[in-house]
Amino acid sequence: MPAEASDRLIVAASRRHEQTLARARTALRQFEATGEPVTYAKVAAAAKVSRAWLYSQADVRAAVERLRDINNRSTGVAVPARQRTSEASLVRRLEAAHRRNQELTRQVAELREQLAAVHGALRDTSGQSSAAVTRLRGAASPGSMAGRPDERRP
Repeated sequence: MPAEASDRLIVAASRRHEQTLARARTALRQFEATGEPVTYAKVAAAAKVSRAWLYSQADVRAAVERLRDINNRSTGVAVPARQRTSEASLVRRLEAAHRRNQELTRQVAELREQLAAVHGALRDTSGQSSAAVTRLRGAASPGSMAGRPDERRP
């Protein structure tokens, strides 16, 4: 075979290999975007390649395995790639929850102080009003209640 013909065959084979790789990568991106469970058979069918060829390509095989780990989790529901939570997003959500927790703790402490102040004020006014009620009772019926301490008061 002339050198020119073999060069053309090499170029054609290389071009065919690149086109096949592109189809496989496109199929993998589609599976990643949809969150659908990934199998070698599904990827092979979508890319129109053989499963043996997928196994022989180390980078494609690694991508399939990575997607299988991500998409085939036991959650029962496949989550598309654009809806998956990133680690940075989870950290931000945790920090926001922590800040909210601190704010609520501060508010609870303020409300407890206010409640204690109101209870103290009520105790003071209830003591005064009990004495006033006792005086009124004594004034309403002379001798009947005057001089007896209020039994309900501690």
